[in-house]
Amino acid sequence: MDSQNRRGAAGSHAAPGQTLTRADLADRLHRAVGLSRAESADLVEQVLNAIADALVSGENVKLSSFGSFTRRDKGQRVGRNPKTGVEVPIAPRTVITFRASQLLRQRING
Repeated sequence: MDSQNRRGAAGSHAAPGQTLTRADLADRLHRAVGLSRAESADLVEQVLNAIADALVSGENVKLSSFGSFTRRDKGQRVGRNPKTGVEVPIAPRTVITFRASQLLRQRING
């Protein structure tokens, strides 16, 4: 099934339960801006790489009217195997969280 069938003729909104992919973003960019498909795909990759590079280097990413990606360091803690009940140490790690902006939350909730 192609993206046009999944998303309707206009291709503007994903059907409930569908996933928006890099290819879908590139296609939407191609249709809206008129870049070639290759240029659109490259631009999507550049934007995603810029976000990932910032997070890897320790920066948080804030996209106005969309939301914020925040790095958070979690310390070591003790977890429990739910099947056996045995305690196991969980190593410290860095996690990425996303918090939607108020504007995005309003759009989602109608």
